[in-house]
Amino acid sequence: MSVKTVAFSGSRSIPAIGQGTWYMGEKASLRKTEVDALRAGIDLGLTLIDTAEMYAEGGAEEVVGEAIKGQRDKVFLVSKVYPWNAGGQKGQAACEASLRRLGTDRIDLYLLHWRGNFALDETIDLMNKLQQQGKIGRWGVSNLDVDDMQALWREEGGSACATNQVLYHLASRGIEYDLLPWCQQHDVPVMAYCPLAQAGRLRTGLMNHPVVNEIARNHNATAAQILLAWVIRHQGVMAIPKAASIEHVKANAGALDITLTGEELRLLDNAFPVPAVKTPLDVV
Repeated sequence: MSVKTVAFSGSRSIPAIGQGTWYMGEKASLRKTEVDALRAGIDLGLTLIDTAEMYAEGGAEEVVGEAIKGQRDKVFLVSKVYPWNAGGQKGQAACEASLRRLGTDRIDLYLLHWRGNFALDETIDLMNKLQQQGKIGRWGVSNLDVDDMQALWREEGGSACATNQVLYHLASRGIEYDLLPWCQQHDVPVMAYCPLAQAGRLRTGLMNHPVVNEIARNHNATAAQILLAWVIRHQGVMAIPKAASIEHVKANAGALDITLTGEELRLLDNAFPVPAVKTPLDVV
């Protein structure tokens, strides 16, 4: 069975499930477990690792740096810049600091974490300079809705954006109304963060939902695997769940082998309908 993949602007094809690192690097006592989980993920083919200067104020990047040491070329490395660092000398310094923490000389895909302090043209200028310097391979954005993406496309060089990373899971389907179709039309891959929802009632409700669990039994899978398989069912959509244990990483990798049937997708649509009107982009 072929593994579902996503390509970012001419890059090598990457498995449609990667590894997220939000909340990693916050406790020294968990560092070895986190590093081991990321390394196990790489071994299982989950070669895209997503991080950010925001996560543990650089601590997650340090965890990633330790995990990829000696195997940098196996990994497609993604990091994100704060909006107040996304231009000029601040951006240059922020990228170089991320590179030091990651222990590498390049970031494969560098994202604006959310729209904020710098004008879009200033951020594009920064990304172009970093590319020219060889510090980043490609650049993209995160948490931008349709109107923001349209504004980006109106800027010179804005259409070089290689991805939009947004919150997307079965109980948060707002992007399917307009943002996802727009991204697909413009060949912009979508990276889904929190594909299992954040910890709390919503996540618990998804994991325990009778329809999700019935489908999981049909596939001899877990509820989490079904939720991941659902997120990546669209062409050009990948999921970046966090997995801070080897057991969870193995389960995430297993979701790549699951293909939901048309009837199963219909049942999930009935349980979690697509919004009939435009909804604000969910962010956490």
